[in-house]
Amino acid sequence: MTAAAPARASSAAEVVSGPEVALQLEGVTKSFGRRVLDGVSFSVPTGTGLVILGRSGTGKSVTLRTIIGLVRPDSGRVLVGGEDVVGMTRDRLNEVRKRIGFLFQNAALFDSISVGENVAFPLRRHTRLSEREIRTRATEKLAQVGLAAEYTRMPAALSGGMRKRAGLARAMVLDPPLLLADEPSAGLDPLTSDEIDHLLLQQKEQSRTTLVVVTHNMASARRLGDRLLMLHEGRVRAEGTLEEFERNADPMVRAFLSSPNAG
Repeated sequence: MTAAAPARASSAAEVVSGPEVALQLEGVTKSFGRRVLDGVSFSVPTGTGLVILGRSGTGKSVTLRTIIGLVRPDSGRVLVGGEDVVGMTRDRLNEVRKRIGFLFQNAALFDSISVGENVAFPLRRHTRLSEREIRTRATEKLAQVGLAAEYTRMPAALSGGMRKRAGLARAMVLDPPLLLADEPSAGLDPLTSDEIDHLLLQQKEQSRTTLVVVTHNMASARRLGDRLLMLHEGRVRAEGTLEEFERNADPMVRAFLSSPNAG
């Protein structure tokens, strides 16, 4: 039986846009002294999950930061809901960011305010809700991640898993249609990692939230990804469903699938 050929990297011309495409990158290139992203193109249909895989330093986190406008590419387009965030005015970019939740790798909570106030922060910044409405919404989101009783606690008093769940509550508090997660299982024990995956999957399935997740954890990738994408040296090395990855003969794809945490 002949081994399947390595999946071919997408080109900008192959990326198809439309009303059901939540996110689209076209030929995105970025250098920081060296080229980190080199013509990256892909699309994510609305309500699906894309998991980005790859070795450290291959541009995965830079891709997420480019999507949210924290990094401006040297060339290419980044379309969120059909709007190109590259070159947007600050005011328009802030409006688009209301539709994007971002779970940082280290949760990135503000240490000087309570857990509840961390979750409430986007509501204070981006809405005109009353104080009562803000607290109610923040409490509801904390309850969704199992932290309803932790509103007044300070972030330093939380375990790593609790901090990650609080970060997820903050990322979800504006009910964004697009949710980005950078290494959501990093530094967590297997049970807590499973809990975070379950919360992300629940958000996708119940709210039709589009997920883009960066991870090294193949067990998480199998759970969360409708499609997988592998970056290598700033380029798309392979892209496809889990079944297509499992048939892929590329040595790097095989190495990821057979890693100790492949699940």
